[in-house]
Amino acid sequence: MKRVNLHFSSTLVTALGALLLASVPVHGEETPSGSASPHFDENLVPVESTTVAMAFIDPNADFGVFKRIALLDPTVAFRANWKRDQNRNTTSRVSAKDMERIKSDVAALFKTVFTDRLEAAGFKVVNGAAEDVLLVRAAIIDLDITAPDDLTSGRSKTFTTSAGSATLYMELYDSLSGDILGRAADRQTVRQGKGRLSWSNRVTNKSDAQRMLRRWADQLITFLKSHYNEP
Repeated sequence: MKRVNLHFSSTLVTALGALLLASVPVHGEETPSGSASPHFDENLVPVESTTVAMAFIDPNADFGVFKRIALLDPTVAFRANWKRDQNRNTTSRVSAKDMERIKSDVAALFKTVFTDRLEAAGFKVVNGAAEDVLLVRAAIIDLDITAPDDLTSGRSKTFTTSAGSATLYMELYDSLSGDILGRAADRQTVRQGKGRLSWSNRVTNKSDAQRMLRRWADQLITFLKSHYNEP
């Protein structure tokens, strides 16, 4: 898979981190099921990656202690002005309620796809925190999809050559201490094929999103298997 060459400035990294911080429990709360709130006093260094646009890791982290994985519900955010552009360019009107439903669907699909891919690769996905549990926190941002064609009673067909795109921002934590051990970011675009128009609707949007999420899940699996013994 061709890597998308993105240039993530320190300002963007800070903004992405702030997006995740918005969903981090206040100090003293536990997440998930006994884990400590994440710490953000970090000592990460950049690493070369042939699969993602940006990657940082704690050079002193011992990933060998982690045998299981806990996935937090991801934060999902549309690209700027997505709703305005959809309502200007299509006959189907997108409402705030539609956007919340789509974000909820994408977050649920993330958990399903990542759990399925990780478990198929031999990793056990759990809900609780423990010394051998790696905590994965993700944000799907700049989500840009073709609006479903059945949002309203007046249906229409939308044809496109690009089914959608999004950026995944992911952070890895020690589930007990809350210490950050790594972060990565990558952007994916799902294309229907060169010069070929495809009818986009809720069914095809879900299928496209699944393909995108599988790629990211496989990238995480590749990283995990390269940094500690297979479970």
